[in-house]
Amino acid sequence: MTLTLRSSTSFINLKDTKSFKTADEVVGSICYAQIKPTFSLVAKSSVQASHVLEHHSLIKVGSLAEKWEKLHPLSGPHDGSNSSKVPVFVMLPLDTVTHGGNLNKPRAMNASLMALKSAGVEGVMVDAWWGLVEKDGPLRYNWEGYAELVQMVKHHGLKIQVVMSFHQCGGNVGDSCSIPLPPWVLEEISKDPDLVYTDRSGRRNPEYISLGCDSMPVLRGRTPIQVYSDFMRSFRDRFSDDLGDVIVEVQVGMGPCGELRYPSYPEGNGAWRFPGIGEFQCYDKYMRASLRAAAEEAGNPDWGIDGPQDSGEYNQFPEDTGFFRREGTWNTEYGQFFLEWYSSILLQHGENILEAAEGIFQGTGAKLSGKVAGIHWHYKTRSHAAELTAGYYNTRNRDGYLPIAQMFAKHGVVLNFTCMEMRDGEQPENAGCSPEGLVQQVKMATQAAGTELAGENALERYDPAAYGQVLATSTSASGTAAGSGLSAFTYLRLNKRLFEEDNWRHMVEFVKGMSEGGRIRRLPESDTLRSDLYIGLVKDRSLRRTKEILLV
Repeated sequence: MTLTLRSSTSFINLKDTKSFKTADEVVGSICYAQIKPTFSLVAKSSVQASHVLEHHSLIKVGSLAEKWEKLHPLSGPHDGSNSSKVPVFVMLPLDTVTHGGNLNKPRAMNASLMALKSAGVEGVMVDAWWGLVEKDGPLRYNWEGYAELVQMVKHHGLKIQVVMSFHQCGGNVGDSCSIPLPPWVLEEISKDPDLVYTDRSGRRNPEYISLGCDSMPVLRGRTPIQVYSDFMRSFRDRFSDDLGDVIVEVQVGMGPCGELRYPSYPEGNGAWRFPGIGEFQCYDKYMRASLRAAAEEAGNPDWGIDGPQDSGEYNQFPEDTGFFRREGTWNTEYGQFFLEWYSSILLQHGENILEAAEGIFQGTGAKLSGKVAGIHWHYKTRSHAAELTAGYYNTRNRDGYLPIAQMFAKHGVVLNFTCMEMRDGEQPENAGCSPEGLVQQVKMATQAAGTELAGENALERYDPAAYGQVLATSTSASGTAAGSGLSAFTYLRLNKRLFEEDNWRHMVEFVKGMSEGGRIRRLPESDTLRSDLYIGLVKDRSLRRTKEILLV
């Protein structure tokens, strides 16, 4: 999860908005003040100096009748003619669809989409929560709130990425609302608590169904893989007219936070805090049975009695444990056996879901993607402990991301990776972090496997340094988005802070840079030819009116 910030500030009410309008239609009704760009956003590597944000005051604004001041177009064409362009999507709030299945605050959403369109954003991303869509009972789906959103996105000429979110919302970094698994699923879990991941001390995690029972008909006669497949098939059938056109990507959830991993660092129950190594999640009865079978097949049945006894606790550091320390158990014959089993069944879990998704969405025109967590802490150690407990068998001596990338490539799935905005120098020294090294390793793995790499930021950032890091990461060694660069970037997340004056200006310039393949120059101050809309601010009553329309 990369400490992925899941926060989402709810939309404000739009008291005076009478009808939905496109960005073009709103030009005649809203006036925006001119704001001078205060910096030039340039992609830089971590060894270069950080961006410096100069503070300037806004120029004074006259009456609404003054002549429009506008910028040059903020983005290139969306027809794919610019091969170096990296399209930018923006994640919508977690509560975009309500518990009742309706679109949350549609007028505010309409205004927000209008603003994003004017900034040159390609589209948005939304979680399609299993706990909302199928909450009324097995095979009873309610897609109406999502259907309203898709039509609104289409109205504005935007695209949408839809995440098949088979995990719980709540309990992770920044989760601002609670959407548990469907009630009928929770009922089955109450009957059989081993349906969810379990740590060594017996703590259960209700975020996601344990992969140990993937092939067991434990959900009222269906296996979890069958349930996920039926959900995706229902989505395909409901949105068949929009797939490949408006819905350009379907991201398939494969674990907590939608990521292909174990819930090894849960914050919700207070068990873990950054930068703890986390704990293995292999103690439900289904995972234990799998471990015993693997040990017997390896000719060492004693290895299957239990998980590692010396792997420590959630908040310890590698050197505090016998398993993860420099010359620890991880590098013994037993350690290698356990880690191979633990990571291989996670990989098989992803394979099972992506194989089903490939068959369901084949021919629809929509891309498939899957998410891999950017676990960058303790990356500089030999054992890479935090990655190991999450299921990524990546150590100083072994590339754990190439097998994942190869599995994604096998099914034509884009690998989506986080922490694209992070720099090594920003991290605490004692945590052994290297987000830059991790991102570079994943870029090389996807290039070697021949699959596309997309990215997102892990934490909400609005500063030039973070945007500049993404711009640098988005390009390949040749300076284009092709090869080992990014095929797309999804920004986390749409909320009212994004539309604050400096934050919005930085975002607009960032989108401009991504449209030019990671290059950005200072935007011109005005364009009297009125060739495009510049989203700015106006003072006093006009400022309040603008915020009513644009802020979320």
